Amino acid sequence: QVQLAESGGGSVQAGGSLRLSCVASGDVFSLSRMDWYRQAPGKERELVAGITKSGSTEYADSVKGRFTISRGNAKNTVSLQMDSLKPEDTAVYYCYAVEEAFGYDFWGQGTQVTVSS
Repeated sequence: QVQLAESGGGSVQAGGSLRLSCVASGDVFSLSRMDWYRQAPGKERELVAGITKSGSTEYADSVKGRFTISRGNAKNTVSLQMDSLKPEDTAVYYCYAVEEAFGYDFWGQGTQVTVSS
């Protein structure tokens, strides 16, 4: 089993910044990718940004140029630097990871990000 623990959420005014972090623990042998998803009230969960084991990244169009995803040296941590935040970025942000050997996937419990105008 793999447990994902997010931190760094909070409230900020539009134009501000927040940094989210996620640490994977438990049976962490190798994670092929780690992603950040978000879900706003009344909306479906959507991919915000993802990063593979090799460092390849992808971003939702809505956050390109504002958000940066990175993995730690230990490869079991992932961070999301969020700059120039907008009210529409308000959501619960979830960490997601895929285990490399068998493809099992795991979700964190989520952290609230609120951006006020």
